[in-house]
Amino acid sequence: MLDHKLMKDLAMTDDDLNPLVASIFEKQGALDAMKKSEEMVRRFEIGSVVRGKVLSASKNEVLLDLGYKAEGVLSVDEFDDVSAVDAGDEIEVLLEGIDDESGMLLISKRKADKVRGWERLVTQYHEGDTIKGKAVRKIKGGLLVDVGVPVFLPASQVDLRRTIDIEELIGKEIACKILKIDTERRNVVVSRRRLLEEVRDQQKHKLFEELTVGQTRRGIVKNIADFGVFVDLGGTDGLLHITDMSWGRVGHPSELVKVNEELEVQILSIDREKERVALGTKQLKPDPWESVEQKYPPGIKVKGKVVNVVTYGAFVELEPGVEGLVHISEMSWTRRIATPNEVVAIGNEIEVVVLKIDREKRTISLGIKQTEVNPWDLVAQKFPKDRIVEGKVRNLTNYGAFIELEDGIDGLLHVSDMSWTKRVGHPQEMLKKDDVVKAIVLSVDREKKRVSLGLKQLVADPWIEEIPAKFTVGNVIPGKITKLANFGAFVEIAPQLDGLLHLTEMTDNPAAKPEQIVTVGQDLQVMIIKIDKENKRIGLSLKGVPQDSKQ
Repeated sequence: MLDHKLMKDLAMTDDDLNPLVASIFEKQGALDAMKKSEEMVRRFEIGSVVRGKVLSASKNEVLLDLGYKAEGVLSVDEFDDVSAVDAGDEIEVLLEGIDDESGMLLISKRKADKVRGWERLVTQYHEGDTIKGKAVRKIKGGLLVDVGVPVFLPASQVDLRRTIDIEELIGKEIACKILKIDTERRNVVVSRRRLLEEVRDQQKHKLFEELTVGQTRRGIVKNIADFGVFVDLGGTDGLLHITDMSWGRVGHPSELVKVNEELEVQILSIDREKERVALGTKQLKPDPWESVEQKYPPGIKVKGKVVNVVTYGAFVELEPGVEGLVHISEMSWTRRIATPNEVVAIGNEIEVVVLKIDREKRTISLGIKQTEVNPWDLVAQKFPKDRIVEGKVRNLTNYGAFIELEDGIDGLLHVSDMSWTKRVGHPQEMLKKDDVVKAIVLSVDREKKRVSLGLKQLVADPWIEEIPAKFTVGNVIPGKITKLANFGAFVEIAPQLDGLLHLTEMTDNPAAKPEQIVTVGQDLQVMIIKIDKENKRIGLSLKGVPQDSKQ
């Protein structure tokens, strides 16, 4: 509006009026320019997001017109794909400052995207909502996920189990549950695990409605333990116990499966209350014991693998799921085996003979020695009765001596067959270990695996003629006490010939004891009172026999 004081003279000429009007419009233009400048300052406030138009795009940079004759330059690094940018496109950028030298605005597209992303996140999402984004990189404690703004996914919230390598998710789009939104710090924590748990619970409910015992399903191996394998059935994990993995022997589940392997399993049992499912894989194959009697009849010779050795024998696998026991007594016809390890070791491939099958108890008795000829079948031929043999004393016992006739074949020389005349209390009185002796075969018992030998039978029996001719009842002869017993004493009356001096023939005193009357080594005179050729005994007496006073 014009100033009235300046127009009080209405008769002013054009020459007078024009300079005045020009001055007024000049002042008005300056005022408009000032308003535009103020608007531009407000528009370009540091930290604000402004919109610009692409003037040009090259391989290195993108030039923007931000209005009010203001321009800014963006590096191509600000774009995921700069080739998609064309002149005329509108782009939002964050004003970071002004370059004092060039007067160009310093701008960032990525930071503007983050600002808009944060605004969108806090307006569209709340804690508990599901959000999707790309896992961009691994940071301390977890992953950084881009959902328009970077959010934190803790490692503990990545998966249902900690077995996953979180780096495998980098570059992949994943869905998560929002756990926490901190607007002041612009911090968001998300959980992929929480979402997976919700999905799993839904799947579990549906799965338990579908599951039935005997059903065949497919699953993924999620974890392997010493006692079995946990298999994800698509909503819940089932336990595949080691005993249900194979009909054969399994040392450890990892021998048969690996993590993330897909398996076909059978549902063995379902506990809906405890949400437990027992699985099996061996049940998908025929039970080998169903045909074991047809495949392995007693007497058949087969090959197998030693899978275990115990103190009493060895277990041999004939095929997966079918094992038999070779008892230690069935390992050799002749050797005295102290431990099965002397004959076999785990992993050995050996030949065995099936001896017996108990299908109900699932046991098979096997033999190793039966694969060879029983040497005892030939003993009677090689060592017939009355044959004189020679061997080494292998062992002495209280009742006799074992003479080794050949490898694994021993003969027993009993104490009663060592002398016709000497009363042998222990074999060591006649023999010692490793002596080489000759003996005669008395008998062979194939069933009991015994060869009876005699030493005294190598000479004629003196009780038939020699002793009766040399000794007569009533004769008084010299002798020496060799041994005392409760009932009397043994007296040597000739080399290796003893007679019995009973206590009742020593004294008439019933309370007396032999050691009160005689001593071992004592020389004395005795009378022969009895000769028993059948039982090979000579009875002696001291009664009424005068003794030499020097004795």
